[in-house]
Amino acid sequence: MHDSSTTDIAVVGAGAAGLYTALVAAAEGASVALVSRSPLAQTASYWAQGGIAAALADDDSPEQHAEDTIAAGRDAARASAVHVLCEESPARVRDLQELGVHFDADSGGNLMLGLEGGHSRRRVVHAGGAATGRRITRTLSELAATNERIRVLEPVAATALLTTDGRCTGLVARPREGGRLALAARAVILATGGMAALWQRTTNPGGAIGAGLNLAVEAGARLADLEFMQFHPTALRLEGPRDGFLVTEAVRGEGALLYDSGGERFVDELAARDEVALAIHTELERSGKPAVWLDMRPVDAERFPNIAAALADVGLDPARDLLPVAPAAHYTMGGIATDLDGRSTLPGLYAVGESACTGLHGANRLASNSLAECIVFGRRAALAACGERAGPAPGAGAAESPADGVPELPGEDTREALWRNAGLWRDAEGLASVREDAHPLARLIGAACLAREESRGAHQRSDHPETDPRLDCMHTLAGSDERPEFRRWR
Repeated sequence: MHDSSTTDIAVVGAGAAGLYTALVAAAEGASVALVSRSPLAQTASYWAQGGIAAALADDDSPEQHAEDTIAAGRDAARASAVHVLCEESPARVRDLQELGVHFDADSGGNLMLGLEGGHSRRRVVHAGGAATGRRITRTLSELAATNERIRVLEPVAATALLTTDGRCTGLVARPREGGRLALAARAVILATGGMAALWQRTTNPGGAIGAGLNLAVEAGARLADLEFMQFHPTALRLEGPRDGFLVTEAVRGEGALLYDSGGERFVDELAARDEVALAIHTELERSGKPAVWLDMRPVDAERFPNIAAALADVGLDPARDLLPVAPAAHYTMGGIATDLDGRSTLPGLYAVGESACTGLHGANRLASNSLAECIVFGRRAALAACGERAGPAPGAGAAESPADGVPELPGEDTREALWRNAGLWRDAEGLASVREDAHPLARLIGAACLAREESRGAHQRSDHPETDPRLDCMHTLAGSDERPEFRRWR
């Protein structure tokens, strides 16, 4: 099949960010093409166990949420992005409720607010305990599939962005059954998720390899903060398919504890994620053991039914057994560099969700700010994209695109090299080898890690163990030239 068509807005990716962005654009009267390489409700967002952080309690405020976010970000978070998120998140939670998402509530109908690491207040709303991503994506998928302004293209993979006179004017996509589709658009919004599956040990599905980041950089956009990959502290450590299964940090907020091989607690379970992950990694190096132990016995496991079901698959009962856990690559804090309305450095191209980098998370994402980011910045990007005037049409001979085709998949040697050399501890020698990797995104990661000669949050250099105050609020930006530079974002 060889086809071409036109739409106002093309949204690539059907996780929480892409679905919500598409629905907002459609509500503004735009025609939307929603391009998804997976069937709806099978994206990485579907598996997200965390909730949505929002200052909804009487004893909370957007200002307190912002203070916690900035503290977790290790003096690298972009203050303007933080304040946008924290001010707008409560209203976006209410929007989701109006769209039909049912969040967990008490018998009086009041939202139940959870506590997670790095938060000074209970402010995390969940749906179905640890099934929040599933509930949100199911609801939004049903709405998108039945919205007359949204054309859902699935399973279809975007393989290249079209540009005309230095502006993004559409994309090229390939349906799974074959053929080629050229889609012209006033604006393209990438919501393709992160790249944690480039690392050998990960909580993410195998498709989370930064496909949207590759599309953007090949079209001429800049990427930011690729050195900041968040490692989740508590991923199951088992042989077999459940290795890497995420045990949400919400269980620690409800009383679960961590123990070393000698049965001693060794870390504050509710410290920020980078601190807990590094403490576990250090303990594993000290002991030579593959895992530490997570004790969920003080927790009502019925509040986390999908975790209990996954554990039952491997013969573990959280009411009886200690769970073997160890860190795994989890969340991409860097991504396609954008402003506070999702605009990338390439006119006409936007990015939202985990594929984007507004600088919000700094060097360490505060738990449950990611789903909040999807809806807050998804709405802003949709409104801005709807305001775009039609650019030059990508007519014959006018549009430029890189050679499109199935994106290069990372080899197991790439994934092993990133885990070994760009994991929780890094040094110049190991990063130099990543810099020479066959995979282009791995090379960019290596370059960003090498450029940041300090230790900060999720980026820990054994050869530069101190934090350099000159790099406070500085962000790395790099393009296809693979030569990062530092910029201060306000």
